[in-house]
Parts: sequence; structure tokens; C-alpha cells
Amino acid sequence: MMLLSQAAQVLNGRLAGPDVRFAAVSTDSRKIMAGDLFIALRGEHFDGCEFVATAMQSGAAAAMVNADSYRIEDRGARIEQEAGSDAPPSILNPQSRILNPDFPILLVEDTRIALGQLAAYWRRQFDIPLVAITGSNGKTTVKEMLAGILREAAGSDEAVLATRGNLNNDIGMPLTLLQLNAQHRYAVIEMGMNHPGEIDYLTRIAAPDVALITNASGAHLEGLGSVEAVARAKGEIFAGLKSHGAAVINADDAHAPLWRTLAEAHQLLEFGLDINADVSGTWHPNNGHPNGYGLQLEVTAPQGKFAVRLQVPGVHNARNALAATAAASVLNVPLEAVVAGLEKFSGVAGRLQRKAARHGATLIDDTYNANPASLRAAISVLAQSGAGKPGGRRVLVLGDMGELGENAAAFHAEIGSEARRAGIEKLYALGPLSGNAAREFGSGAQHFERIEDLLDALEKELDADTTVLVKGSRFMKMERVVEYLVVGRDTPAAASNVEMAGVTRKPAGVTRPTGVNKCY
Repeated sequence: MMLLSQAAQVLNGRLAGPDVRFAAVSTDSRKIMAGDLFIALRGEHFDGCEFVATAMQSGAAAAMVNADSYRIEDRGARIEQEAGSDAPPSILNPQSRILNPDFPILLVEDTRIALGQLAAYWRRQFDIPLVAITGSNGKTTVKEMLAGILREAAGSDEAVLATRGNLNNDIGMPLTLLQLNAQHRYAVIEMGMNHPGEIDYLTRIAAPDVALITNASGAHLEGLGSVEAVARAKGEIFAGLKSHGAAVINADDAHAPLWRTLAEAHQLLEFGLDINADVSGTWHPNNGHPNGYGLQLEVTAPQGKFAVRLQVPGVHNARNALAATAAASVLNVPLEAVVAGLEKFSGVAGRLQRKAARHGATLIDDTYNANPASLRAAISVLAQSGAGKPGGRRVLVLGDMGELGENAAAFHAEIGSEARRAGIEKLYALGPLSGNAAREFGSGAQHFERIEDLLDALEKELDADTTVLVKGSRFMKMERVVEYLVVGRDTPAAASNVEMAGVTRKPAGVTRPTGVNKCY
């Protein structure tokens, strides 16, 4: 990859020990591969310097550490510090093995910032199109749709670097960029946030050729205060856009005028279903798929008109497909690759995945995360599932939504009303906030404090005419309900004694950049 001395020059760091070449970068001492540079990050409750010896023993080529956590004279000696000692911090804790005195160390002021700086330098060594994607909802789905399109265009899976999962914050995104290599022809990078300034930081590292915003909605309100503030924070993505780059925005979103202003110095391409846009479309559900799954989408794009059959349901996925098409249009991708990539897309784990459940019931697993907008989309899909089927029942299993601020109770109540209006027959709520949804839903709703009780009640609802959709925020771990329904065994031990988060739950404090490992 590069020499440690080269990294030291880029980061204005100090090299202690011999110069070596490292092949990759890792921040997890448990996953070190031979030849890696181990970056010792410091968190609120840990200091990666304590794991440098472990990384060395696992084959790391070198380590990058905070200069104030390391003393050159500590190498090759065991440091036994007594509790309450005023001795300076050491790279070794009492359980560590002796660190080889010749092991190369790169000392920097802040390893977290240095990780971003190194990623920014490395990204600029590759003259390939990079698409950056942000938004309150849909960014992971759009990322995967677009990555599939670009793989078709390139004729190779290895030609596209895409964010894995949702590693989209100030640690995950730089680590993704540091995976760029000579095989890559495209990069698709996801950017998440829950505080102002985070997207600005990420986009300046990534220097995108295309910057895409899917939408702005009531997510991360605890850190931003209003949907308008969310929209402005998402609009920071244009700050790092290359001068010749293109901005892609959702013309259907109420905040499109703001984004047009923020992107006025760049080429602009808009997508939308509800309004005439550069990339527009009409959609039809129930495209021969059971339980309302799949859709037909007719698209008008700069490259021409085409029809595509998607394997995923819902109007929101029609918009996601238009977003991916718009980004592909900027990159002059042939229509054949767009159609092939979209039609091969089968969904993202934990996002509206249909599965067979116990007693012949149908399960829709949407447990990855939740906010009001994504829940409304999920309710729409559930409402279409088995609609008009004699004796059919649709059950929404709802866990609390987090990061909604002082209006969290009202947001949950609105979801209860929405589910009732959509014709959902049953609502099972788990968690203190979801109780507001159950009360607003009225007859047919039940509220549970313990997951065991919810599973016992849900068991009685299951038969071949029942469709169950499970959704909640990440911290609620609603996948335990899915596990119970799919695996077909007794209540899993992991499902017991769920810790309710509720309105008192607070995200990690953030100044520059976020310390939260996962942003949505």
C-alpha cells in the first residue's frame, strides 16, 4: 500500500523504529492481518494503545498511536503501574506482553483525525468516479442498487468499491476509502450523521464526483432539533463535491429548494415520482409477486425510456431505483447495465425481506432500523400484503424508535394512527415509547414491556393467513422476534429481559467528528 515514512509525511507524524511497507489498515487488533498498519483509536472508555502489543503479535507491520499515549522508552520493557500512580501513560497495560523495541511506531497528534487524513490522501491517488450518498432513509439501498448497476457496467464485481453494511461514519468511511486499489473503476460511498458538521467532514475526505441526497425526514432529531436542520446537514455533502462534479437530489422532497441553492455551483440532476424531473417514473405494485412484493417501474431518464421489474416492494423503493438511475446517468452508464443491475437487486438484510415463518405465516423482516418515515413506508408495504385475502390478518410488531427528541411520544402516536388508517388488523408494541402507538391504534393493539410476553401473544396469531412485519430502532434488537418466528424454537435466551431505552436514551456526545460508530 505505502511506506510508513510516506504516511508520516502525509500526517506530519513522527516515525519511531524502522521504515516498513504496510499492505492495509485496521483499527481492530482482533482482526489484524499480516502486514497491516494498526491504528490505535481512542474512545470514551478505551485506548487502542493498550492493544498495540496484541496487534504486533498478530502480524501487524506497524502501529499508529497518539503521541500523548506513548513513550519511546517504554518499548521493550514491561510497565507495571499501581492504581493511583502519577506515572505517565504507557503503551502497555499490566496484562500486555513486552513490545518488540524494533516494532515501528508512527506517532500522531490524534489517530482519529489522522485516519481521515490518510484516507483523503489515498483517495486522491485514484482517478476514478466516486459517488457519495446520504439521506435520512434509503441511502444503503440506493448504494447497493447503484453498486449493482456499476458492476454490470464494468463487467466485474471487483471493479466497484462500495461501503460494506453501513460503515458510514468518520471511522468506517475512511477505512472503506483505504481499500481502494488498481482494480477499482468506481466507488460508491455512504455517509451518515446525527449532528451538524459530520457530513461536511466526510465529503471533504472523499472528494466525490457525484453527491446524492435521497431525502430528509424526522431522523436524528435529538441531535439536530428539526427536519429543516436535518436537511441542511445532509446538504453539507456538496461542500466536498469536485468543481466539475454533479449534485443529485430528490425533487419530491420538500427540501429540494434548499439543496438546489446549496448545489448551485455544480451540475444538477433531479429524480422524482411526484414531479417532472430529469429522471422520473411511474410504478405499479403487485407485479406478479405474492403478498404485494415486487413492482414494475417505467423510467424516463437522459439515456432514454425503459421499464424494469424490481424484486423489492414499496413506493420508496421506486424512488430509490430512480436515485440510483440518476447517479448512473451522470456517469454515462448504458441503459442495459442500469436495467440489469436494478433487476438483480434482491434487497438489503433487515430491510423489508420476506421470509417464511412458523405455522405457515409470512414474515416481513424490516428490523435493521426505524424512524417515522421508514415506518410509514413499511406500513404501506404491510397494508398491500395479502390485501383482500379472505381471513387474512396483518400484524405490525413495533419496537421503540430512538433519537426523536422531545416529540418522541407524539411521533410514536402518529405511527399508531397511520397503521390504523392503513387497515392493519393488529399492532404489538414493545418498549415504553411504542405504548403511545398502541394507545392511538386502539382496539387490536397490545403493549408489552417484556419480549417473552410479546412472543407468547404473537404465537397465537400465526397461521397461513397471517403476515407479520417487525420493525424498530437498532437498540431494540427486534431481530430477536424474527429469530423466534423463523427458527421455530422456544424463546431465545437473548430475548429475555430487554433493556428499554425510551426517551431518556441519549446518543454519544459529539463535537468534531462523531464518536458514534453507526449513523443512519
